[in-house]
Amino acid sequence: MHAPRSAPIIEPELLMLAYRSGIFPMSDSRDDPEIFWIEPRLRAILPLEDLRVSHSLARTLRRGRFTVTCNEAFSKVMDACAAPRRVRPEHEDTENGGSWISERIQASYENLHFLGYAHSIEVWQEGEHGRELVGGLYGVGFDRVFCGESMFSRVSDSSKVALAWLVAALRRGGASLLDCQFMTPHLASLGAVEMSQKRYLALLQRAQIGPASEPVGHWVTGSSTGSGSSGDGVTAGDALAAGEGVLPLPEAFGALMEDAASCGLASSPGKLIAQAFTQTS
Repeated sequence: MHAPRSAPIIEPELLMLAYRSGIFPMSDSRDDPEIFWIEPRLRAILPLEDLRVSHSLARTLRRGRFTVTCNEAFSKVMDACAAPRRVRPEHEDTENGGSWISERIQASYENLHFLGYAHSIEVWQEGEHGRELVGGLYGVGFDRVFCGESMFSRVSDSSKVALAWLVAALRRGGASLLDCQFMTPHLASLGAVEMSQKRYLALLQRAQIGPASEPVGHWVTGSSTGSGSSGDGVTAGDALAAGEGVLPLPEAFGALMEDAASCGLASSPGKLIAQAFTQTS
């Protein structure tokens, strides 16, 4: 079910221009018809070569405890991300009851999804009434950039599994920049780094218009990270212009599934994801 449109949606051209300029919208509450545009002073990104996968998370991926899909339930993921969260003092990134994802914002992103610019990763688990959505994330993708908007988890490790699949798919598709917007302790534990907005804008510009000859991790740390390979035989240098040679997230996700099948892992593709990260961690 789509969110009710209590106010006109944000025009997709304006939304995409904002993302390409390093800006994104938020609201004060679920039923707030107004939006305000955010340009953080400090920005968080997750270098695609530096996702930290713990032994327990790798084990969860290998065991195939969850089924992971892409773009199968975008609206349901947004509904879950917009739902009030329980307050847990030990998690500073837990939202306190409300939501910045207004109905207007949700309708706007559902429209972006329809147009092919917004995507979701869903994590499913078998329950009493069949397959249940227990975790996931959504965001906006263009050129070699993916801007993560929000994630949710109803079962331990489910959002981490979604993130691992997202990063693996972005690497497989030739992306170079995963924007996390604001730093949280949870993101920091997974390898996210914080930088000035000015630095972020430089990376954003490079990921849109320049050759992807170096992973973003190189530009963050200032040290060499190797040949620039994404770990799947496709070098970042294959993408020579904005969007050229880069797979959109759904196609990259599909390529991962094909890779798993070619390795005899069609029934347990999480093993391929776990292997990719244990080799690079």
